[in-house]
Amino acid sequence: MGLLAPTSSFRNAVSAFLFFGILLTGWFPWQSDNLAFAQETAAKDDQDDQSTDDEIVLETTFDLKTYLRENPLAPPDTSSPRASLESFILLMNQAETVWRDVRIKFYESNERFLSDTEELKLQQVRALLDKASGVFDLSGIPETARDRASLEIVLQFQEILDRIYLPNIEDVPGAAAGSFLNSKAIAELPERWTIPGTDLVFERTRVPGAGSRFLMTRESVAQIPEDYELIKAFAPRTDNGDDLYAYYIYTPGNLVAPKWYNMISAGPSWLGRHILSQAYWQWIALVLLTVIAVSLPVFLSRWGRMRAVPVLESRRRLRSLQLPILIIGTILAYRYLIEDQVNITGNTMVAVGAISTALVWTCLGWLVYRIIDLASVWIIRTPVGVGQPMDSSLLLTALRLLGLAAALIITGYGATRIGIPVYGVIAGLGVGGLAVALAAQPTLENLIGGIILYADKMVRVGEFCEFDDLSGTVEAIGIRSTRIRALDRTIITISNADLAKRKIINYSRRDQFLLRHTLGLRYETSESQISQIIEAIRCYLEAHEMVAEAPLRVHFVGMAAYTLDVEIYAYIKTSDRNSFLATQESMLLKFMEIVHSCGADFAFPSSTTYLAQDGEQEMSLPPASPKRQQDTAAGDRQTAA
Repeated sequence: MGLLAPTSSFRNAVSAFLFFGILLTGWFPWQSDNLAFAQETAAKDDQDDQSTDDEIVLETTFDLKTYLRENPLAPPDTSSPRASLESFILLMNQAETVWRDVRIKFYESNERFLSDTEELKLQQVRALLDKASGVFDLSGIPETARDRASLEIVLQFQEILDRIYLPNIEDVPGAAAGSFLNSKAIAELPERWTIPGTDLVFERTRVPGAGSRFLMTRESVAQIPEDYELIKAFAPRTDNGDDLYAYYIYTPGNLVAPKWYNMISAGPSWLGRHILSQAYWQWIALVLLTVIAVSLPVFLSRWGRMRAVPVLESRRRLRSLQLPILIIGTILAYRYLIEDQVNITGNTMVAVGAISTALVWTCLGWLVYRIIDLASVWIIRTPVGVGQPMDSSLLLTALRLLGLAAALIITGYGATRIGIPVYGVIAGLGVGGLAVALAAQPTLENLIGGIILYADKMVRVGEFCEFDDLSGTVEAIGIRSTRIRALDRTIITISNADLAKRKIINYSRRDQFLLRHTLGLRYETSESQISQIIEAIRCYLEAHEMVAEAPLRVHFVGMAAYTLDVEIYAYIKTSDRNSFLATQESMLLKFMEIVHSCGADFAFPSSTTYLAQDGEQEMSLPPASPKRQQDTAAGDRQTAA
């Protein structure tokens, strides 16, 4: 590809082109001999000035090398239309020279792969092409396909420049490349400049962090592929080589086709035919690779279902990481093969890139959620983890919410990578968002109810509670509901919002158990016996290690219908119900022993019968004999039993 330089040959060529256009439009009644004269003059001048063009090419190349050497990391100069156009031409001239040199040397060698030196030169070519893409406004291209699409735009635009007449570079507004005009000088330039004979426009554009720059508009960038399709059949004006864009898109590899491409070239001729900007062999390879990429995760998923399920929950969750990892790895390998080997380009590559990128980011969000879920299980079960059941449940829920939020953020960021303004969509929901919020009100209410349960610590997992008319052990506290295991072993599920409104009696939170019993002694028990019993029980309780010091009460509290009541009131220092029941059992047995050791006994329900006749005075039966009393007492015991 030749360079455009300010020479008389270009001026003559442009003059001939304008004369020819004026003649066709019929603006002036010039004769055909004028056109012939202009064409003959232009051809003669081109032949005479060929040596001058070669000198200018060498001079420009030298200037480019100097510019690149002095500014290796600097972006192309786009401070004016001339600087943008000239920077592009200079960069492409150097890139083409190195590119073709690598291709020629590689095909002439017997090596199957590129040498390190050739790889280094190709990296230089990629850097030059990437820098040349800086003269375009690529904001209209999805970010995932921008690298590949920008390379195609650069090559297509260069092929267009090789086939059209351009004005003298000095006539383009602005200073030469490398001048880097200041903002004041840029403000004095026209707002836009159109390449003559085309609709391709360089326009002043505000670049964040770089100020005003003259870039080719996004509309012009979108038009470049169409212009290339219209003009590619014309022979290049300034280049006798092949079409580099056609070579790039119809051959495998990245910039240089590998040696195995010779087998395809030597195969049937129809493999090299083109349809929808791809060769037939590329379509075949794309279909085969797509089938393999889709089949691999499906086969793994089915194989995983046939395997035995691990007993440990941590191993089950660890196995759940395999599928997203495999999908991500498969997609990355698939992208490498179709981009760097098969070299799918154009709109097909944009579509494949968008779909594969969306899948990668979705699976990445899925993987992050699974990893956080696995970490939550490990943290809860590790000895250094949280020990309280409520804290474990709270931590598990918090980590799940964190994993869900991380997955949504990653997926949303992936959506922005393929050009979907997900954050703008969320911000612009408006009335739709309000409707969604109203529809999700029960869910939000339950979520807030769960937060209230966590914040107030009303219940913990594993605690036995009574909820109005329900009772049972709390098994799980989720984001939406709480599960309770009832005494009959059934599962009761209550929404968090409903549970937060109920009266909750938490029996598991007792730090001590109340020991409260009433001993019913017989009326035959004397005052001294009652005092002995009270004192013995009080001393026993005060000496017992499981009984709290206060309150502790043992008192004669009343005379009932058939009993003399002694009340025992104390607290057992334990929070475990089984321990309390065992302690209470031993105490009750001791109370019986104390009562019997004092010569007293427990009363049973009894009554006294009085007999009388009508019209006579009340009669009372004579006292029964001692033996009769013993028989009556024995009968009372049997009746009570």
